[in-house]
Parts: sequence; C-alpha cells; structure tokens
Amino acid sequence: MSQQRLAATDRSVSRASSVAASAGLGVIAAVVGYLLTYVLAASQVREVVSDSVPEWIGVAWFYYNAHLVEIETTGEFGGLGGTTTVDFLAESESTRTVLLYAVPPLVLVGVGALLAYQLGVTDLGGAVIVGVPVTIGYVLVMTIGAVVAETSSEGSFFGIEASGSMSPELLPAIVLAGLLYPLVFAPVGSVLVTVMRDP
Repeated sequence: MSQQRLAATDRSVSRASSVAASAGLGVIAAVVGYLLTYVLAASQVREVVSDSVPEWIGVAWFYYNAHLVEIETTGEFGGLGGTTTVDFLAESESTRTVLLYAVPPLVLVGVGALLAYQLGVTDLGGAVIVGVPVTIGYVLVMTIGAVVAETSSEGSFFGIEASGSMSPELLPAIVLAGLLYPLVFAPVGSVLVTVMRDP
C-alpha cells in the first residue's frame, strides 16, 4: 500500500516537474524568438520605424507581426481621432524580413522537440501533454511584451492638442501569439521527436 502511494507521489512530482520545465522553456522560447528577430530585422526596423521609437520596441513590433498580430496606431488631433492597424512585415519588400514569419513556429517546434527528447517521451499522448504547458510561459511573456511595447507621444500645434500611440493589439497578442502559437507548434515538435524515436 505504501509503495503505491510512493509511486503515485513520484508520478505527480514528475508531472509537476515536466509542467514547470515546459513553462520555463515557454519563457525562453519567447525570448529567443525576440532575439532572433532582433538579429534578422534590426536594420529593417531602423528604416521603417520612426527615430523617436526605441529600437527594441520596433523589433518587438516586428516580432508580434511575425505572430500575425498587427500594431494598433491611435491618434487624436483637436478632439478628432481614429485608430488603424499596421503590419510592418506584410508591407516589407525585403525577403529577409518576410522570413521572420518562420521564427516563432521554428523556435516553438524546437522547444517542443527538446522537451520530448529530454523527458524521454515515448508515446504520442505524452508528447502532446509535454508540449502544451509551454503555453504558460509563452503567453506570460507575450502579454507583458504587448503592454511594454507601447509608445506614445503628445504635443500641441497652435494650441491644439495632439496625441498618438502605437502598440501590439492586446487581444490578438494574448490569444493568437501567446496561446495559439505555442498550443500548436510546441506539441508538433514533441510529436515529431516521439515519432522519430519510435522504432
């Protein structure tokens, strides 16, 4: 009886450990994806984004665009205002910049594959279960990133107040970039390693 309890406790600790490892790798995946975007797109960002926007924010916008999340621009001039969206990657003519669409899926597939390999997953159900918790860390980073990657400005022109702001659209940043991408691509990596490991 005590051996059964011990075995059940070991399984629950092991399962909790794999969830924690998966969530931690979700954070790492989001950061690595951002850094790869920085390396691949920094020169393009300088050409497209205004000098008043810090380069790291411009790169973040490209990273969100790579997740199919548009950047929302809001402006108001003398009580009149409007909101529109922009996708810098879709408007780019650079092949190198368009390749950024592949960065998030490839990083997440790699993280899922690493998890399945390190945790010794041998069945497809286990592969999916190992890959899904990557979402916990990934959604956390993508949500915080969408909030901090906002830039705004204010001024007046002949006494008329003007203001504007730009940031990733929050709901798509959470749902599409933070939840959907890791829920799809991390388990794909886990499943691929499991299938290739199967004799």
